[in-house]
Amino acid sequence: MPPSEARLWNALRELKPLGHHFRRQVPLGPYYADFASHRARLVIEVDGDSHHMGQALVRDAARDGFIAAQGYRVLRISNDDVRHNLDDTMAMILNALADTPTLDPSPQGGGRRRADSPANNKGAGEK
Repeated sequence: MPPSEARLWNALRELKPLGHHFRRQVPLGPYYADFASHRARLVIEVDGDSHHMGQALVRDAARDGFIAAQGYRVLRISNDDVRHNLDDTMAMILNALADTPTLDPSPQGGGRRRADSPANNKGAGEK
């Protein structure tokens, strides 16, 4: 693992007590994300200088599009930011985690009940 990724990985692991769990080298279709939180549907990519020019931009855009189609948000962070601004980088990640949409609960009475559910067995003869 490159030094910048290792540094960020150590910082991401410190978020686990706060309820944020990341995995590294996560397969998503034909790609491997540097880091991903399945619960937050967040992918973090640590990019070197080569990601900011030419064909790399095209490849990254295609990759980001595929990952977004799987329901994940992609956060791209430069090696320099990890090396020189780790506190700000972690603040940006925490903001992204705070913006994670939550699933809406089903409407009242909208779920199915099992036949043996106490709610369906109110007593003999009751309607």
